[in-house]
Amino acid sequence: MSSSHKLRQLLANPEIIVIPGIYDCLSAKLAENIGFDVVATSGFGIAASTLGLPDYGFLTATEALYSVGRIAQSVSVPLIADLDTGYGNALNVMRTIKDAVQLGVAGVLLEDQEWPKKCGHFEGKRVIPTSEHAGKIRAAVEARGDSGLVIIARTDARGPLGLEEAIARGHAYIEAGADILFVEAPQSVAELKAIASAFPHTPLVANIVEGGKTPPLSASELQDLGFKIVFFPLTGLLAVTQTLTACLSHIKEQGTTANFTDIVNFQDFQALVGVPQFLQMEQKFKS
Repeated sequence: MSSSHKLRQLLANPEIIVIPGIYDCLSAKLAENIGFDVVATSGFGIAASTLGLPDYGFLTATEALYSVGRIAQSVSVPLIADLDTGYGNALNVMRTIKDAVQLGVAGVLLEDQEWPKKCGHFEGKRVIPTSEHAGKIRAAVEARGDSGLVIIARTDARGPLGLEEAIARGHAYIEAGADILFVEAPQSVAELKAIASAFPHTPLVANIVEGGKTPPLSASELQDLGFKIVFFPLTGLLAVTQTLTACLSHIKEQGTTANFTDIVNFQDFQALVGVPQFLQMEQKFKS
């Protein structure tokens, strides 16, 4: 079964899908080993980890797809890829979607910001006309063919244009053929409820960014409101940043790791990346 069809099966279940944001193969493998059924790349995370830059549109299509492709091949669970605006007009979106399908991606996010885009929880976002993004969604639907790729339409209109406009855009994007709607950065529980009420039959995404604009509700609370997916896009990246900062500070100050205990066992890490299996294979092919 393809990864896209695995994702569609999960969407058919009644439970909300909790999806961690990952940014490289290692974080994806950790999420899979812990038991998550789906993982999702964060454009913010990939920009930060590969370029050391913020989510300001610095990441190119080539860089994003290269990272996404390696991650998709490193795990067996479905991967949802944050592909920003699709990197151009409707024709560019078709190229991007065809590449994503070939890479084994299960689902994609396509947002209606102007390029260069910004993180959905930053100020100063600008959006393209509704009709233009609806055309990009239609192009994505055509480009996916019979692959089953799940298309998530994201609107960032809440910030610059208000919730009413974001909801209107959501209806246009679902009509254009998107499978799931993602209204980014609602600013209160009341706004989350308004979104759910406006789309009673559409799978909805909630995006929980620590320190961001959306109230940090739990998965069960969001399910009760009517949401189908909850992303935690930056939690892992922020936690790793804090842990690595503590580790490097300790080495700098102490000049040793002898008394640094917050660390994974080396043998356990080898198991995570498959060293025992590769050693066995190596022996198999020795002359």
